[in-house]
Amino acid sequence: MAGAATLSADTGTPALGIPGPYRGKVIAVAHSKCLRDHAFQEQPIRSMVSRGICELTGDSKPIDAWRRFFSPNDVVGIKMSPVGQPFVCSSKEMVNAVIDGVLSAGVKVTNIIVFERYHEIAVNTGLGSWLPPGARLAWAAPAYADYQLGIEGYDPAHFVELPFVIDGQELTNPAAVRSYAATFLTQDITKLINLPSLKSHNAAGVTLCLKNLSHGLVNNVNRSHQTNQLRIAEFTPAVVSMPVIRNKTVLNILDGTKGLYHGGPGIMRDTYVWEHKTVYFGTDPVALDRTGLTVIDEQRKKSGLWPVAAAKTDDIWTVPERQPQHIDNAGKAGLGESDPEKIQLKKLQIG
Repeated sequence: MAGAATLSADTGTPALGIPGPYRGKVIAVAHSKCLRDHAFQEQPIRSMVSRGICELTGDSKPIDAWRRFFSPNDVVGIKMSPVGQPFVCSSKEMVNAVIDGVLSAGVKVTNIIVFERYHEIAVNTGLGSWLPPGARLAWAAPAYADYQLGIEGYDPAHFVELPFVIDGQELTNPAAVRSYAATFLTQDITKLINLPSLKSHNAAGVTLCLKNLSHGLVNNVNRSHQTNQLRIAEFTPAVVSMPVIRNKTVLNILDGTKGLYHGGPGIMRDTYVWEHKTVYFGTDPVALDRTGLTVIDEQRKKSGLWPVAAAKTDDIWTVPERQPQHIDNAGKAGLGESDPEKIQLKKLQIG
């Protein structure tokens, strides 16, 4: 499997994933008042973040929990998930609750960088106006493009090479078979918080922690989900196995205040959005994704839909194949725990 033996240009050695210190541990914190009239509520979300980080580490005080991950010398990046505005996406309330936690660990506000791969999307979401004075906004490319072979904003020393290309490109072209990591990740930050949303996806099945990393931090990602060549099951674990990604990603917070259970990543029909009012915490992105897939499948069943992995089509999912097996493959690559029987899920209702 490609993710288990991918070569990274900066090491030349196999990039086997190493799970975080809480392998297989997932904390789910629910709050009935985190949404009011479909709007995110600041104080309940802050309470969810504080309780979740404490339950994850076992500390009684949030400041002690945050200090397990970050020190005053760190430059901390936050990879948010803006696609799906205004329904299912990173919210201002969630982003700032996380930033305040990082600040409590002694990190300077000027050493906090919030990242979205495309400047156009970051601007359209108003992300820059959400941040406290001094925090920075970063991006790798100006806007989405079908062909993403340019490496301005990406680091030529950090890439993953896989033997498939986007239509019209040749395997003999190094740029076409490589995906380069953003310089934001390789040069600007020391640690990364992964902040995805709870969503289904037309090609990947779900887009959660793993895909927020694999498709949000490197270029040349469209080659993994062309209609005639779906390679997400290979691409995602290979990219997340890159040392610069697996070593710097220290915390994953899966935002399920709202969720999307059909279509995606953009909202194709808002009737498939539901208020889940739960946020998930862990250092293990595979365990979190396995949990998120189960939650989405449960919601699909309630709505009379088949499981994500089922090869069926309708007016939303027009192509029968989807690849949620990228989660299992990531487990096989050593990136975390994919076996549901070995995942320690703790659920809390705090309001």
